[in-house]
Amino acid sequence: MGRGEWQNCVTIWRVTNTRASAAVLASAVLFATTGTSVALADAGGSAWSIGAARLVVGGGLLALVEVVLRSRRTVNSGGTRVGEVRGVGRAVRAATRRPGVVGALVTLGALGVLAYQPCFFAGTHANGIAIGTVLALGSAPVFTGVLAIVAGQSRPDRIWLLATAAALLGVVLLSGVLSHSRGEVRLTIGGVAASLGAGLSYAVYTIAAKALLERGWTSGQTMGWFFGLAAAAAVPVLAGLGGGWVATPRGLALALWLGIGTTTAAYLLFGWGLARLPARTVATLTLAEPLCASLLGIAVLGERLDTPSLAGMAALGLGLVLLATKGR
Repeated sequence: MGRGEWQNCVTIWRVTNTRASAAVLASAVLFATTGTSVALADAGGSAWSIGAARLVVGGGLLALVEVVLRSRRTVNSGGTRVGEVRGVGRAVRAATRRPGVVGALVTLGALGVLAYQPCFFAGTHANGIAIGTVLALGSAPVFTGVLAIVAGQSRPDRIWLLATAAALLGVVLLSGVLSHSRGEVRLTIGGVAASLGAGLSYAVYTIAAKALLERGWTSGQTMGWFFGLAAAAAVPVLAGLGGGWVATPRGLALALWLGIGTTTAAYLLFGWGLARLPARTVATLTLAEPLCASLLGIAVLGERLDTPSLAGMAALGLGLVLLATKGR
């Protein structure tokens, strides 16, 4: 390969990396609207039932998107792009050769998606929103990095370690945990375990998705299977918790936005970026969620941040910028 061809390859890689990072950051922005949307709607549902409704609507739509895309690939296979046909072909061949591995990955991914929200809500309910959020979101990149090494995907580099450390420091400062006195901080073993379970659940479905993508699956196919199965399992949960609030105008609007915006659109962007970036990088980039949530709280809900929280925003933003512009 000549010098000019090498430079072209490097340029293409940098552009692709930047777009993938932008897609993941956009998904984090959509994730961040969840809390503000729930506060503005004031639909009256419990946190668990709202989470179940979000999963039912969003997961069902992601599964529907995959069904539509699959039917198009089948009917219009002659006009489909060569890369897409090859990608589908690799997925079919991989599933045929090792159906047990693929089935296990799909099951693990769906279980991770299904377990994340109840673990997250249980952790924040037991130990408070600040500590629960820090433990869940802060542990997710760490678990993802460890599982990526175990799965043999890749080892972390210095830039990721530095960016992740800055981002985690920012999450801690932004949460306001350090602003509390010792008497106000309450920790329970069950709450800590639930929050760490949320971080581990996130890491499990991220690593499982990355493994399927490396086997030739498309991002839409992967997210469709994960969230479709999780949505089916969440239907009886929503019925048992009481979903009457969804029948109200505010409740319906909230469920539609959470399902369409913060789940379907967000995870399509998430999956597209995950197909082009290491799983650990994606996990760190999604820490933009608390940063954007804080900005929305200031702009929409009139919240105020103290000096440590402002420093946390700066540290978190620095880590994300460092990681998003890596290699440029």
